[in-house]
Amino acid sequence: MKNTLLIKNIGILQTPVGSYSHKGEKQGENIKMKDAALLIEDGIIKEICENGQLPKGSEEVTTIIDAEGKLVTPGLVEGHTHLVFGGYRQNEIPLKLKGATYLDILRAGGGILDTVRHTRQASFEELYNKSFDFLDEMMALGVTTCEAKSGYGLDMENEIKMLQAVKALEQNHPMDMVSTFMGAHAIPDEYKDKADAFIDMLCEEVIPEVERQQLAEFADVFCEDSVFNVAQSKKYLESAKAHGLGLKIHADEIEEIGGSELAGEMGAISAEHLIAIGEKGMAAMAKAGTTAMLLPATSFYLGKTFAPARRMIELNIPVAIASDFNPGSCPSLNLQFAINLGYLRYKMTPEEILTAVTINPACAIGRGDKVGTLEAGKQADLVIWDAPNMEMLCYRFGSNLAMQVIKKGSLV
Repeated sequence: MKNTLLIKNIGILQTPVGSYSHKGEKQGENIKMKDAALLIEDGIIKEICENGQLPKGSEEVTTIIDAEGKLVTPGLVEGHTHLVFGGYRQNEIPLKLKGATYLDILRAGGGILDTVRHTRQASFEELYNKSFDFLDEMMALGVTTCEAKSGYGLDMENEIKMLQAVKALEQNHPMDMVSTFMGAHAIPDEYKDKADAFIDMLCEEVIPEVERQQLAEFADVFCEDSVFNVAQSKKYLESAKAHGLGLKIHADEIEEIGGSELAGEMGAISAEHLIAIGEKGMAAMAKAGTTAMLLPATSFYLGKTFAPARRMIELNIPVAIASDFNPGSCPSLNLQFAINLGYLRYKMTPEEILTAVTINPACAIGRGDKVGTLEAGKQADLVIWDAPNMEMLCYRFGSNLAMQVIKKGSLV
């Protein structure tokens, strides 16, 4: 017997238009159905009706949920996290209060390198259990698909350990996981002043092993002042591409050194951060169709300016919003808070924001054909919100407005 679920009495069912999303055209266009109902069969959306109509076969469903006139959207897609890590970095707050910058702390051996030390000391089980709890928290906030990067191991053993943890989470947690290898996240102590040699090691040893074990779908690099320059980043990404990995770039977060232009040149699926991006970088990304993965909570936490989201939308760059959850520059996994910041600081419309936390990040992590919109034939990932519309979801902050989260047709 088929497992069926009917969600009825939906006040507004709102979803991006799947056929337009990710290409940049009309990325603020949403479908809004009033007094809607949605039928799910074996974890897949079967039919959606509006204006009080019910899908065919509704009288024979096994489970019924009354949405009580609330807003229903696709499950949120988290497109950028550093989910797996050892330790925390609350000890950096006094340094920041005294004026130390992100790069100041990194140059002094703290920052990412401090997390590297704790991650290397942590067992697989410790990393797995800690990350599992994070995923529970994310899902309670409405996230149903999550990208996770490595990058706190910075050697063969510990990068593989992190990626194996993500693979195990994908197998055992309800959350759909997408894994990104980010071995080029910082220069470890043992390679201090030898960045070229470190890139060579990653290209010649670690990337082939990641491919052999099938541990990642994408590769990412921190192309930034005091980290990896454009030439080093390009070499790393060329190796990743040769080994079958899709390309992502941390670009123009602090200094504009050419990372976003490299993203466009290499056809990266996404460029991340982009706080300091200029017109040349945006033009390159627009030409390549590269998604801008914007991280407003990081700007908020670091006291930095916010990426030029409105200009990107004007240039038809697909814009996605993610949390950037990590222990240093954004110790928050609350994508709802990022939605609020997108509204208040990026000046995006509620329709643009919904697109930016559903279909655009889904396409930027290779899942746009399965999740990110509500339409027949797609996976039944959706959220019933304690809100009448998207405007309320963008307006309220500090409270979890996710009433019920449905993952693959099951209430979680």
